[in-house]
Amino acid sequence: MVWDRFVRVFHWSLVLGIALNYWVLEEGDPPHEWLGYGLGALVLARIAWGFIGPRNARFSDFVAGPRRVLHSLRHFAEEHREHRGHTPPAGWMILTLLTLVLGLVVTGWMQGLDAFWGEEWLEETHEWLANALIGAAAVHVAAVFFIQHRYRLPLLRSMLWRRD
Repeated sequence: MVWDRFVRVFHWSLVLGIALNYWVLEEGDPPHEWLGYGLGALVLARIAWGFIGPRNARFSDFVAGPRRVLHSLRHFAEEHREHRGHTPPAGWMILTLLTLVLGLVVTGWMQGLDAFWGEEWLEETHEWLANALIGAAAVHVAAVFFIQHRYRLPLLRSMLWRRD
C-alpha cells in the first residue's frame, strides 16, 4: 500500500484534531470552534484531492457501488492480499467519516447563527454526530488492527511511512 504524503498528513491531522476537539477542548470555546473549522477545511482539501490526487487517493479508485462492496466482503481475504489501496468497504467508511466531520462543522457553525442560537435540537444533533464519528472511527481502527493481524498486512506502517 502506498499513500502519498498529503493523504498521510491529512489522516493524522484529522485524527489529532478530532481527538483534541472531542476529549480536550471545551465545546463552544473559540479553540474548539476554530479547530472545527480547520478540520472542515482539511476535509474539503481531501475531497478535492480525491479528484485530482494520485490514483490511490482518488475516490474513483476505492468508492464502489453496493455490488462491488458485497463482492469485496465475500472475498475479503483475496481482496486484502491483492489490493494496494483502500477496498470498497473501506471507501464507504472513508466517505462516512468525511461526511460526519462535515456535518459537525455545519452544525457547529449553525449554533453561532442568530437564527439557531440556543436551539436544543441543533446542539443534540451536533453531539450525536460527534459520538457517531467516534464510534465510526473506533470501527475503523478495529478493522485496521483486525486486517493487519489476520492478513499480515502492514496497514498502520503504510499510513506512517511511504512504502513502494
